[in-house]
Amino acid sequence: MKEFSELQRTHTCGELRIGDNDSEITLNGWVDGRRDLGGLNFIDLRDRYGITQVVFRPETVSEDMMKTAAKLGHEYVISIKGKVVPRPEGMKNPDMKTGEIEIEASEVVILSVSETPPFLIEDDPDASDELKLTYRYLDLRRKPMQNKIILRHRFVKAVRDFLDEEGFLEIETPMLIRSTPEGARDYVVPSRVFPGKFYALPQSPQLFKQILMISGFDKYFQIARCLRDEDLRADRQPEHTQIDMEMSFVTIDDIFDVTERTMAYGFKKTLDADVSLPFPRSTFDDVMRKYGTDKPDLRIPLELVDLSDAVKECGFRVFSETVASGGTVKGLNIPGKADLSRKQLSEIEDFAKSHGAKGLAYFGRMDEKIKSPAAKFMNPEELDRIFTAARVEVGDMLFVVADKAAVVNRALGALRVELGRRFDLVDDSEWRFLWVTDFPLFEYNPDEKRFDAMHNIVTSPKDRDIHLLDEGFSQPVDELGENHPWGKIIANQYDLVLNGTEIASGGIRNHQRDIQQKILNVLGMSDEEAEQRFGFLLKALTYGAPPHGGIAPGLDRIIALMCGSPSIRDVIAFPKTTAAQSLMDSAPSPLDPKQLDELKIRLVKNEK
Repeated sequence: MKEFSELQRTHTCGELRIGDNDSEITLNGWVDGRRDLGGLNFIDLRDRYGITQVVFRPETVSEDMMKTAAKLGHEYVISIKGKVVPRPEGMKNPDMKTGEIEIEASEVVILSVSETPPFLIEDDPDASDELKLTYRYLDLRRKPMQNKIILRHRFVKAVRDFLDEEGFLEIETPMLIRSTPEGARDYVVPSRVFPGKFYALPQSPQLFKQILMISGFDKYFQIARCLRDEDLRADRQPEHTQIDMEMSFVTIDDIFDVTERTMAYGFKKTLDADVSLPFPRSTFDDVMRKYGTDKPDLRIPLELVDLSDAVKECGFRVFSETVASGGTVKGLNIPGKADLSRKQLSEIEDFAKSHGAKGLAYFGRMDEKIKSPAAKFMNPEELDRIFTAARVEVGDMLFVVADKAAVVNRALGALRVELGRRFDLVDDSEWRFLWVTDFPLFEYNPDEKRFDAMHNIVTSPKDRDIHLLDEGFSQPVDELGENHPWGKIIANQYDLVLNGTEIASGGIRNHQRDIQQKILNVLGMSDEEAEQRFGFLLKALTYGAPPHGGIAPGLDRIIALMCGSPSIRDVIAFPKTTAAQSLMDSAPSPLDPKQLDELKIRLVKNEK
């Protein structure tokens, strides 16, 4: 075979046009398909730039070349030499960028043969997710997959360019750190040099980026790899990537401003989409009240309505007794859907039950009557109060859940999204961002009778609530529960939500050691334990720490939304399954006994 330098491509498979007519060229690529038509062999040659049709004519190539062309299989890698010629009239393909031309081959060389692929390399192959993940290198040859990876690259480049212009420095933080669990389990790495000691892989660069602020680097960012040993779902993977940012001498407004402009620039450069600025803001309490979730999809024009006052004395005891026992009754009004069938109503009720509701009441306001089994227990005045509170017009359908507030919000919040999709109320062309602010700093854990961090253990309390930290140490947690002073502290914490998905979380940090120490104490750590686990941060905070804060948009989630993908797995080149396995390379895998000996590790058999 010739040296590859003689076979190397002069053009890509998506580049040639009618203006290149009569040019002598060389193409390299994969055989996408072959057709034998009356002594002519046609090859579709593919690379990531496109597809070019190649024709082998007996009068222009040797007999040996014709035989070689006849045995080319799917996914063979070949080099083609030939001349650009116009396609015959009636054979042009307006759907292909190269559809006006073809290559009249003069030479073909097989660079690499391929076994028959387990599935066709096409936009929508008939193959299971498991099969595509096992042969990920073939899956990534498909144009839809390549487009997602290319879009990811372009968005990251746009973000890097924008933040560089804003004066940010891209600084790498360590991948091997000490274990400081932040909510999920750490992946741990044994040390060969220090037997019995372990590194952890970072769940985020959080503590290091704070130390960079203390070091005087006032604007930091990093396209950061983060690893968490947690149960997986569509928007989670053991490895994920975030656009990690931190700034010194800033307020929440400063962080919102630079984040909004980063998103707007990235969406414009990548999708040519115009994002409206500034993003709206709502408090945690407001979004929970109106949408039942802290990740509301603002494209859905439906809101929950609290009906507790309207039904507290009504004849339907499910409602009145729920309110009397301290529960909540909320409704969700769907305009124009009073005529839903019994089958549809049953399906909707089953959906609500699958999200925690014990039952789902409904009230269809018809012209002459009310469609509702519950209506017979209520008089007209009570029904009017409900319809007025929920703004129910004739022709509307009202769904109601009565239970503890958390149950009601979870069920109706999920139902809001389901019905928005089911009744085509969502405009998929919209990009609706929302800042959610003023989260509680702590949340009460009734099982353990203690407080946990609602988000991040380094988030600062609002200045007005700092006194509640000290007050709480003198009051019994187990007796007061969520009414304890610590349950009333609001955090300088914020999330950024896009179309119903949380894409970023951040906060203003504690830059004073004493406040950070108290927060660790609230979370159940003694001063000694806090020193052992976070001593390096606490010490750094005593050496002139500036006020600072930041945010970490999740790159995988953003790209998945941009691509319309239901799972972030689709936009990661080499993802794991929901069981945290890599089917392509069989990770995780056993270690060789020699490696275990070097690491001074002995495996203990699980008798279960």
